[in-house]
Amino acid sequence: MATTEPLVRLPSGPGREARFRQFPTALRFALRNQTRNRLAGVLLVAFVPVWYALMMAMTGHQKLSIKMFSTGRLLTVDGGQLTLISAGLNAMAMIVGFAIFDAIRKALAFDKRLVFAGYRQASLIGAKTLSIAAIATGVAVYAALVLLAFWRPSLTGWLSIAAGYTVIALTYGAFGLLLGVLVKGDLEGFFLIIMGGLMDTFLQNPLGNPLANKPILEWFPSFGPMQFAVGGAFGHTALWGHLALGLCWAVSFAVCGLIVFRIKTRSSSQ
Repeated sequence: MATTEPLVRLPSGPGREARFRQFPTALRFALRNQTRNRLAGVLLVAFVPVWYALMMAMTGHQKLSIKMFSTGRLLTVDGGQLTLISAGLNAMAMIVGFAIFDAIRKALAFDKRLVFAGYRQASLIGAKTLSIAAIATGVAVYAALVLLAFWRPSLTGWLSIAAGYTVIALTYGAFGLLLGVLVKGDLEGFFLIIMGGLMDTFLQNPLGNPLANKPILEWFPSFGPMQFAVGGAFGHTALWGHLALGLCWAVSFAVCGLIVFRIKTRSSSQ
C-alpha cells in the first residue's frame, strides 16, 4: 500500500490535525477500490453506446402519444428517443449499482481493520459517501455525453436527462452500498441489482409498458428521474419536485447502508 498510516493505531482522543489527515486518506482508498473494477470500466465504456444503439435499432423513430403522469399533459414524442432515456437510466442502475456493491463488499473487512487501528468511523463514512457521489456523477455525465451520438436534444433537454441520470446513478450507488454491507454473497447482490434495475426502469417506458402512467409506478426509484428527464426533454418543463423525489430514494438507501456499515465496523472499544 502507498502508506502505512491507516494501519497505525491512533492515540485516544486524536487532535484536530490527525483527524483531518484521516479523511483524504480514506477518500483515496475508497476511490481506488471503486475504480479498480475493470469489468465495470469495460461495461461503462463499451456497454453504454452498444445499449443505446441496440435500443434505437429495436424501436426506430415511431411516434408515440404519452400522458405525463406528473403534469397530466399529452405529449407526442419520438419512441426511439424516449427509449434512449429509459435505456440510459437502466444502464446507470446496473453499472453503478454493480460497481459500488462489488467495491463495498471487498473493502468491508479492510474498513473494520482501519477502525480497530484507530480510524474514526465518521471519516470512513464521509469518504465513502463522497466517493460514491463522485463515481455516480462521473458515470452519469459520460452516459449523457454518449447519448449525443444518437440524439441531439436541446441544451435544456440534455441537462434534464443528465440530471435524471445522475440521480438514478446516486440511487443505485446507494443501493449497492446497502447491499454490500447487508447480503452475504455476491450472487444475491448481483441478482437484486440486475433484476431490480431492469424491472424499475423498464416499467417506466410507455413504449414497452402501456401501463407506464399507473399510480403504482410512483413508488419506484426511477419514477422521479424519468419524469424529470422526459419533462425537460419533451415537455420543456422542469419538474424539480420529481427530481427531489429521486434524491429521497438515494438518501434513504445511503442512510440505511451507512447505519449498517457503522454497526458492522464498530470496534469493541466504542
